Amino acid sequence: MVSYVDLHEGQQLESLTKPAVTKVQLVKYAGASGDFNPLHTDDAFAQKVGMPGVIAHGMLVMGFLSEYVMKLAGTTAVPTNFKMRFGAITVPGDQITCKALVNRMYVEDGKQFVVLDLTAEKEASHVVGSGQVVLKF
Repeated sequence: MVSYVDLHEGQQLESLTKPAVTKVQLVKYAGASGDFNPLHTDDAFAQKVGMPGVIAHGMLVMGFLSEYVMKLAGTTAVPTNFKMRFGAITVPGDQITCKALVNRMYVEDGKQFVVLDLTAEKEASHVVGSGQVVLKF
């Protein structure tokens, strides 16, 4: 959990590394999300369409970033304006690390705001997702 007074622009926040993605996790996520596209659950199908095998749902990676943001916000801030774009595929065995950089801090109408630049990486500097969120304190 972060607090406004402990942050400064340009600060890299403590990261969150998730356990390696598994095929079982992808099947469970398909059930939870209702997205049963065989690209996420069937290696033969995924290979037939040019993938190395099954790939993770993009929204699973967004979920990892969302979990990270909620841990940062804790009970002191409310996340708003969460945006994300996908940059590369995630496959079983990939371990995703979520990172945040304090981009901007400002006060508006007596409220404190922090803009965080977010990344989800499967290896150092191999970004699979990036985005931004505003924390309102």
